Amino acid sequence: MAELLEKAGVSLSTELIDGVLKRVRFSHGSGSQAFEFFCLMARQRGFFHSSYSYDTMLYILGRERKFEKVWGLLREMRIKDQSLITPRTLQIVLARIAKACSVRQTVESFTRILRYSKHLDSTDSFNALLRTLCQEKSMGDARNVYHSLKRSFRPNILTFNILLSGWKTPQEAESFFGEMIELGCKPDLVSYNCLVDALCKGRELDKALKIVQMMREKEIYPDVMTYTSIIGGLGLMGQPDKACEVLKEMREHGCYPDTPAYNAAIRNFCIARRLGDAYRSMDEMVMKGLSPNPTTYNLFFRCFYQSNDLSSAWSMYQRMMETGCLPNTQTCMFLIKLFKRQEKLEMSLRLWNDMVERGFGSYTLVSDILFDMLCDLGKLIEVEKCFLQMIDKGQKPSNAAFKRIKVLMELANRQEAITYLSKKMEAFAFSPQLKE
Repeated sequence: MAELLEKAGVSLSTELIDGVLKRVRFSHGSGSQAFEFFCLMARQRGFFHSSYSYDTMLYILGRERKFEKVWGLLREMRIKDQSLITPRTLQIVLARIAKACSVRQTVESFTRILRYSKHLDSTDSFNALLRTLCQEKSMGDARNVYHSLKRSFRPNILTFNILLSGWKTPQEAESFFGEMIELGCKPDLVSYNCLVDALCKGRELDKALKIVQMMREKEIYPDVMTYTSIIGGLGLMGQPDKACEVLKEMREHGCYPDTPAYNAAIRNFCIARRLGDAYRSMDEMVMKGLSPNPTTYNLFFRCFYQSNDLSSAWSMYQRMMETGCLPNTQTCMFLIKLFKRQEKLEMSLRLWNDMVERGFGSYTLVSDILFDMLCDLGKLIEVEKCFLQMIDKGQKPSNAAFKRIKVLMELANRQEAITYLSKKMEAFAFSPQLKE
């Protein structure tokens, strides 16, 4: 690797190394070779890795469960400069450990990391641990850890809001909200919004509305998130029209709906299969100066996919592109699955080319379905072209897709093409990550 870099004559900078590691992270490149590259750079005279590079390398190693190297890197950071270990570092390491290890091991790792840097605030770090447990484990685990460690830290309003936002039942949320008040922590707008959201999702709308009234009495005025929760709750109770009235009520209280609020109203109509009203709500939001986002469009795409409505899906996709709202991965997956189901080759290739040209969506997820369809249809030229486009974009096709393409090429006696693509796959393990 060192020889390759020397021959390339690339001028190494912190920004370049950050970019290379970022590319490895998001393309799921080889962690071992990325670490080799990382260590090689660290040995260069006068070069020092940034905090971003360290964090990215820790993420890559953690994703591959190479925790010995993770701890080795953290020790190196502690020796070189403890300030390199930031709250972001803590969050990254805890998330990777929690995903692969037990709650006990996660808590032990948290305690160990705190000893590595005096720059980490104890309460903020405690909140990071709780947030990680909420996301990667369970709300019960987070609460148990909170109760076992709360005397060692000083819980603040953020601590309670993290835990409050994770409850899945209204009863649990109400109980913890009461506990929070008993401990002398005054709820803020975020606290009330968490409680209202839990009540709405639990279809206890009457209680949610009483909480909103209580907020006003305490001069904590509902914001757009409060109303969005209520709109969603009305939809769950089969009242999409009443939810639209909330959009008008918001304005009367000086709180103007945003895109997520309209999305909640549109979702209600989509669930009720009232697509005409859903379209009218989207047109209304545009008239109000709001731009639909990928989530807005995906509400429609989900309906089109479920009803096998190719024509409406394609029209919506064209509208999306014309308005400059780039699709996200979920959009692309709805479309490519629908195209494959109906064997629409031209539409599939159009979507793929748009992805390549405009840089949206997940090449890895979409390519698996696209390549599968192209192989089913025996389109060797097209699949080879798309395969190479993907590699040129610094993205590695899946091994399963490559094996299927190889089998098809072997049947067509295209040995030269197989050799060429094989070399591309072998080289991709690291080299393409250097491209900018």
